[in-house]
Amino acid sequence: MPMEEKGISSGIEPTAADAYSNGKEYSTMETGKVSPPGYEGAAAPNRRKSSAVNPQLLEGELFDDRYETTKRGLKSRHAQMIAIGGTMGTGLFVSTGQTLAYGGPAFILGAFCLMSFLIWCIITAITEVAAYLPTPGSSMNLFGYRYVSRSMGFAMGWLYFYSLGILVPYEITAAGLVIDYWKPPVNIAVWITIMAIVIIGLNALPVRFYGETEFWFASTKVIMVCGLLLVSFIIFLGGAPTHDRLGFRYWHNPGAANTLLASGNTGRFIALLYTWALAAFPFTFAPELVVVTGGEMQNPRRNLPIAARRYIFRLLFFYIGTVLAIGCIVPSNDPDLTNGGAGAGSSPYVIGIKRAGIKVLPSIINAGIIISAWSAGNSFLYLSSRSLYSLALSGNAPSFFKACTKSGVPYRAVIASSLFAALAYLNVGDSASKVFNWFVALTNTSGFISWICCCIVYLRFRKACMAQRVEVPYHSKIQPFGAWFALFCFTILLLINGFTVFWPKEWSAATFLTDYIGIPIFVAIYVGHRIYARHDSWAHDPLEVDLITGLPQVIAEERPMKEYSSRPRAIVASIWE
Repeated sequence: MPMEEKGISSGIEPTAADAYSNGKEYSTMETGKVSPPGYEGAAAPNRRKSSAVNPQLLEGELFDDRYETTKRGLKSRHAQMIAIGGTMGTGLFVSTGQTLAYGGPAFILGAFCLMSFLIWCIITAITEVAAYLPTPGSSMNLFGYRYVSRSMGFAMGWLYFYSLGILVPYEITAAGLVIDYWKPPVNIAVWITIMAIVIIGLNALPVRFYGETEFWFASTKVIMVCGLLLVSFIIFLGGAPTHDRLGFRYWHNPGAANTLLASGNTGRFIALLYTWALAAFPFTFAPELVVVTGGEMQNPRRNLPIAARRYIFRLLFFYIGTVLAIGCIVPSNDPDLTNGGAGAGSSPYVIGIKRAGIKVLPSIINAGIIISAWSAGNSFLYLSSRSLYSLALSGNAPSFFKACTKSGVPYRAVIASSLFAALAYLNVGDSASKVFNWFVALTNTSGFISWICCCIVYLRFRKACMAQRVEVPYHSKIQPFGAWFALFCFTILLLINGFTVFWPKEWSAATFLTDYIGIPIFVAIYVGHRIYARHDSWAHDPLEVDLITGLPQVIAEERPMKEYSSRPRAIVASIWE
């Protein structure tokens, strides 16, 4: 099977993947399983001293005949569009206003450029892992279980389950608050109910329906961002009704960089760090969505690398382009950025367009933000349910959650994850909304923890591939250095996430817990499982890591690319199919 990019190893000896793709058995252990190079001549019973995952047990869990399994119903166009805009929600369209207010246009641009590079490091790393063995239940927690340790897979899986589950009511509530922009005579609970029913209903349908709705949701977001960037450029040049040519005026007054908690260079440094930490929110769990779709994607070993290579355009155009635009059309000292009211009132795009005297567009933008929040909630529920499903496949959750419908929907996992949506009703009352904010606080550090773990999983996977001389269908030239750099940076971000609380006169126990409560929860989950699995090694021996189980099934499901008689038809097919 042709490689998408140069693999890790180009040794002369055939690899395990080559053996399967050529229909030949490379080497066998006593169990009769095909094993990667490095296993030959060793007695099978002695191969598990490092407590690496037993391949027979793993195959029994992944391909359990007692249960239906997920289906590969996502087409290439679904995968590409989900990768572009699946989790693009209120974090990009609303929360960037607060980030601009704290940092100023230069700092928010610099922070987003750095964050985009770090996310590029993450997406290339985890795509290399996922494209090799995109089995049913494909997720980073399943790969953590296979390539690092059982405890790593356990902790990552439950982190994803509760964090992503809590983000579902967060996005539903955000959409409801945006609707409040029009002051409708309807209680927000009604909008919460409607959106929750639609999101849960879409996830209860076969995955091809989720893929189709996300395709159109994401397409709408892409069109909206393109339109907003065009409008921003027109305002920049003075084409708005006010005919005021802004240019880079707001970079000079109120200034390109703000200060925070102190004056001078110290204040600017604090503002830069705080802006960097805030800039991570719009990216949270976006790379992981690409990996999860691999388990239900057609031809994942070909389509996942395509999605990864195109991801850079999403980062450059949508994220960096957005913050550059809002830094030009809105001054960072505009009070509406932090006090514009809940929802769309604080959206920098809405503020900038209103300042330019354009009266119709704000309502259109708000409609787009509602669709974005709805879409993000839909994706978060999909991710949460699939994380629970993969936990069950790895034996880290009751096998009860492995059950799927005949059309491949893990309905019990979907029902369990859907229960989080009820938390949105806490926002109906003022006092109850404080409880909801505490739940959301659990997710503040989840993105950083996830990305740190993703780097560890990738580095252990790569070490195993090199030790066993296994080639992979995708490898980026920035790896493994990108993974090491991202690991270092996200560790810093995890520690400075709420560092301003330690500043003199800024201490607040509530704020401290809000910013850091996620860390001890994850550590407790991990340490608790380590105590349970105290006889396991901290990490699997690279030679003992199972790089085979599920590979023949994945390769057997791959289909060759269709050939077309004309280039125009091939281009259309590549976009639509």
